[in-house]
Parts: sequence; structure tokens; C-alpha cells
Amino acid sequence: MSAILRILRDGEFLGRERIRLWTAAILIGFASGLLYLAVTAHGINDYKGRPLGSDFSDVYAAGSLADDGHAAQAFDPAHHFARERAIFGKDTQFYGWHYPPFFLLIAAPLARLPYLPALLVWQIATLALYLLALMPLLRDVRDKTWILVALAFPAVFVNLTHGHNGFLTAALVACALNILDSRPLLAGLCFGLLAYKPQFGVMIPLVLAATGRWRSFAAAAATVAVLALAVTALFGAAVWPAFLAGTHFTREVVLEQGNTGFYKIQTVFAWARMWGASVPVAYFAQTLVSIAAAAGLVWIWRSPASMARKGAALCIAMLLATPYALDYDMMMLAPAIALLAAEGLAQGFRPYERTMLLALWAVPILARGFAESTNVPLGVPVMLAGFAMLLPRSPLALPRRTALQA
Repeated sequence: MSAILRILRDGEFLGRERIRLWTAAILIGFASGLLYLAVTAHGINDYKGRPLGSDFSDVYAAGSLADDGHAAQAFDPAHHFARERAIFGKDTQFYGWHYPPFFLLIAAPLARLPYLPALLVWQIATLALYLLALMPLLRDVRDKTWILVALAFPAVFVNLTHGHNGFLTAALVACALNILDSRPLLAGLCFGLLAYKPQFGVMIPLVLAATGRWRSFAAAAATVAVLALAVTALFGAAVWPAFLAGTHFTREVVLEQGNTGFYKIQTVFAWARMWGASVPVAYFAQTLVSIAAAAGLVWIWRSPASMARKGAALCIAMLLATPYALDYDMMMLAPAIALLAAEGLAQGFRPYERTMLLALWAVPILARGFAESTNVPLGVPVMLAGFAMLLPRSPLALPRRTALQA
């Protein structure tokens, strides 16, 4: 075995002190970047005229429309853009609102605050939830270096600069996985609250049904039903047909035509489109991968694999199975990394496992630029390799060796 392969196999370069130095340096870099955005801002816009927290602007605009009694208009691109320009200036670019009406339950209260306080409340509260949700997954890890690793996870910086909801998504997934067997109804509640990201919801009911976790399944379904009733009562029934009409714009303009930028989308669909495939061919390729991910996920969850490996597989499969996932959505890799790292520290890491965890951890900051330069969404092959390592009897899932010394 060559020296390079041996290094990658053992992962011994990921020692505690090196991890501390790397993560501390990365955090200093992140903090410097955020400070630069703050000191060069002009009011609520950054130095390029973009709203601070960019994508949070569409949440705030939609919430303000709902607060004004025009919730249905949030789903119409023209009305939504007009509200964004009224808040952020006539030169602001369009930030589309593509969420189901459920997310208005968060957007409307936030929009009652001035924009910058709303952005800070959203970022700080959801970041805290993310860290709190990871704690139980890592409760047996005595070395608290994991806090630095969790904060320096590049997807954290991507979410902070975009004002996105990845922290909340990761927190709900982590919480549900942690209590799935001990408190199935509460786990189902957490899964149900993920209804604001429906593109990630296909794998969850599949796993719950395949493993006979019907109490969690029912709790998740009941949660979605209650949320739907609450939304209808608060914002009116008109939001539902408005949302359905808006999905045509999201599918055709944002996804299929790639107006968001295919290089930002880390999916097989976007990969196929970047390589010149037609829309039907891209959907076909995505469907094949989605079916394979679903089959592999059921296999893993019905096998004697540990709960850590099952949970990690679910996190990765949720990203692989959708045609629409951006780099900030890779916050969902955080629970997967935490679960596998905690198990590896306790029982020993398998060959190449530490290197794969590093790849999963680093890819959110590299994926967009790499795709823009090469037309390869780097997140996809990395996640496919990570998922393959979790499959029972996979040639990539080699026996464990020795544990990393704590």
C-alpha cells in the first residue's frame, strides 16, 4: 500500500491537536468574514447592495406580506419581488419564496421585528438549537473539541451568510434521531415539523414504515395536519392554491431552467443539467439515484447496523434523493458526522472512515466553487461515497480497526 493510501486509510493525520488548530483557524476566518460584511454594510444591505443574510430577505418579505393580511401574495413572484424592493431598495435582486405555507408560522412573527434584529434572532436561536441538538448525539465524547468542530463546520458559515434554515433542519433531524426509540411520539413531532422542507421528507416516512415505527409515523402525520390547520386558521385557505400555483415557477424557472445557478445545486439532477442533459433525462437520472438511495436506506435500517449508521444514512439519503438541495442544505450532514464520529471514538474507526468524515465535513465550502469551475457538484460524489460506506457488506465498509485515543 502506498504511503498516501495508508494515510487516507488510517486517518491518523486527524489528531486532536491538529483538529483544534484547524477549527480555530477556520473560526477566525469565518468571524473575519462576518465582521467584514458587518462593517462594510450600508444599512440592511451589504457592500454589493445585497440584503444582509441574503436569502433571509425572502423570508422577511413573505412574513411582512402575511402580517399585512396578504399571505397568499407571498407565493406570487411579482408581488413578492415588489415587497422585497420596497424593503431593500429598488436595485435589489429577486430572492424567491419557495416554501410551503407552514414556514409562514416562523416568517410572520420574525417580520414584526426590524430586519436586522429579526435576522439576528433567527440566526442565533437556530444556531443554538443546532448545537443543543448535537449534544445528546455526542454525550459519550468526553473531549469537547466537538464544539469547535460543529461551529467550524463550513455549512455553518454558508448558512450564516445566507440567513438560511439549515440550522433548524439539522436540529430537528438530530433531535428526532436521538429519541426515535425512547420517545417515538416526540421524534415523530420533530419529523413532522420538517414539513417546511418537503423535498427532504420522502425518506422519513419510508424508513418509519419499513421498520414498523408506526407511532412516530402517526405523530409526524398528525403534526403536519395540525400545522396545516394552524396555517389555514391564521392566514386563510387562499395560501394553499397560491402555494400550488407558485410551485410551477419553482420547478420550471428555479430548478429546471437553473436560474438559481446549477452550480449551486448539489444534486444528480443539477449535475445532469450542467452536462447538457435535457430536463426529462435529468429527472430520469435523479429518479434512478433516488430509488437506489431508498432501497439502500431500507436495507440499512432493516439490518443489524447500529443506530448511528442508520441515522447517518438517513441524513445523507435525504439529500441524495431530492433534485433540489443547495450547499447550505448540507447542514443535514452535521448529525451524520456527529453520529459516526461518536461511534468511531467509542468503538474504533473503520478504514477510511475518518477521511470520509473529513470529506463530508469539508465539502459544503468547496462544492459551489468546484461545480462552477468543473461542472461537477462535488457534494454528490462525496455523499454517494459516504452512503456506500454505510451499506451492509459494502466493500467500502471494512472492519473496524483501533479507536482514536481520547
